[in-house]
Amino acid sequence: MQIPTPRLRLEVELGGPVDGAPLLMIMGLGMQLIDWPEGLVGMLHDRGFRTIRFDNRDVGLSERFEALGTPNLAWQGLKHWLNLPVHAPYTLDALAEDSLALLDALGLARVHVLGISMGGMVAQLLAAQSPGRVRSLALLMSSSGARDLPGPRPRVRQVMLSRPASMLEEAVVEHQVKVFTAIGSPGFPPDPDTLRAQCRRAVHRSRQGGPGAASGYARQLAAVVASPDRSPLLPALRLPTVVVHGLDDPLLPPACGEQLARLIPGARLELIPGLGHDLPPALWPRLADAVAANALREPAA
Repeated sequence: MQIPTPRLRLEVELGGPVDGAPLLMIMGLGMQLIDWPEGLVGMLHDRGFRTIRFDNRDVGLSERFEALGTPNLAWQGLKHWLNLPVHAPYTLDALAEDSLALLDALGLARVHVLGISMGGMVAQLLAAQSPGRVRSLALLMSSSGARDLPGPRPRVRQVMLSRPASMLEEAVVEHQVKVFTAIGSPGFPPDPDTLRAQCRRAVHRSRQGGPGAASGYARQLAAVVASPDRSPLLPALRLPTVVVHGLDDPLLPPACGEQLARLIPGARLELIPGLGHDLPPALWPRLADAVAANALREPAA
């Protein structure tokens, strides 16, 4: 359903018990609310959560910001690699403010927050800037953005900055398959037909939201690389936090998760062998359990 806020229009899907504990689920770079696996979402429902999934700005069926232009990804990536300032149409602070506006629109005073990858970066900002609104924090395969952390493997960096052979739907699907294969879990390889079907569904849905999916991805990626290091914000967090990271993540190496857990007081760290930068079905119960157990913890002193 479409939810208007004073900032923008967001596509939102609510699920689970109406009286369940609200869980805001923030997706990663270029990803849509449907990219949260239904099986994992169902397990969160079974554990008592009322899930709030939504498309971030510039993806899926949420509002697009075409008037802000399309960043040059190759140039942005080079500047980031050289530690030069990167200018972007918006930063991750804007996405955190979008999330807060959504909570206001839904009349939710406090929620548990689950963020994956870029969504975890947004979740860090939301918790730091609006601590009274976040009951617990679950960060999956995310990062503080500190410049001294290891970056993606060269092949993954190349794929992430590449473009489809054309903007025809099938070419975009093939490009997404290539991306998800590059960042996937070596210990839990996906079924190729299932992966391709998921990519096709996502591409088709994104196109229903209007033109500009590729430029929306570029603006989100520019927001990631242009946003400042969040490390100075993390020691002030005083809320139950769990950090889950794959030992085989080729996009955000495990040192990224280890640093998050080290800086956030009382944070628990789960490092999973064989996990890359995706959500394999075999790990859904473990992930749902980690989120649920963390939600029951007391805040750090």
